[in-house]
Amino acid sequence: MKNNIYHFDITRIMCNFAVRNIIIFILMNKKLLYSVASAALLLCSCKSEFNAVYKTNDTSYRYEYAKESYALHKFSRASILFGDLINITKGTDNGEECLFLYGMSTFNTGDYESAADIFKKYVQTYPKGIFAESASYFVGESLYMGSPEVRLDQSDTYNAIKSYQDFMDLYPFSSMKERAQSRMYELQDKLVEKELINAKLYYNLGTYFGNCTSGGNNYEACIITAQNALKDYPYSAYRENFASLIMKSKFELAQQSVEAKKLDRFQDAEDECYGFINEYPDSKERSVAEKYIEKCKKVTKNVTE
Repeated sequence: MKNNIYHFDITRIMCNFAVRNIIIFILMNKKLLYSVASAALLLCSCKSEFNAVYKTNDTSYRYEYAKESYALHKFSRASILFGDLINITKGTDNGEECLFLYGMSTFNTGDYESAADIFKKYVQTYPKGIFAESASYFVGESLYMGSPEVRLDQSDTYNAIKSYQDFMDLYPFSSMKERAQSRMYELQDKLVEKELINAKLYYNLGTYFGNCTSGGNNYEACIITAQNALKDYPYSAYRENFASLIMKSKFELAQQSVEAKKLDRFQDAEDECYGFINEYPDSKERSVAEKYIEKCKKVTKNVTE
């Protein structure tokens, strides 16, 4: 019985202590509570205001409210309103500006795919418009922002490069040309890196023939991929990497060759090693090239003898 009374007293004390702490917290944080309450009221008020604007039939008021929202960086709100107004304003004095601001507000919400389509529509609709230069640039910029991670499909990257090139062709003296060119080089580097990843994959697959459905060879695929990359991107920062993969693949290809092809392939691998050393005399792969040359010479000597 005493234990029950004791337990009751402790529980009551704990409850009283908790209530006291809550009261103290409220008293000490009146300003915080007022701020939270004010913010909640403001949010409800803003939402109510936006709904009222969105439903009004006063097109001019909606348009001005959309522009004000854009100026205040409330891009989601602006995008909704401009999107609703583009058909209404089409053919009016506000039509061109509305379409461009729709694109800009959508771009700033992070919906880059939709933004690119809107800017393309502007360029097609108003090719000589006052925002035509900016819209043309932002087609590329939208695609650039939406360009995926290097290991994924790079269709948007190719489209972004083309869009930037189209922009520079149309506006060769634009103040945005330098930035567009820089973006384009950056995207090209991504494409080169993608090719390097593919070439390395073929090299690492080596003698595995499960993916060679047409009777091909992984080392041959690596050589072709790397050579094409060097041809397409001759000034790439990965040039040495591709050259190294070509050299190594040619040697490995010679190693697994049938007797009828062995001499030609080892001679080709040896020439490739010499070419690599001449072009990259300070490369960390030089010792590998020199080792391959010695092995190639032993084979070619034995075959010719």
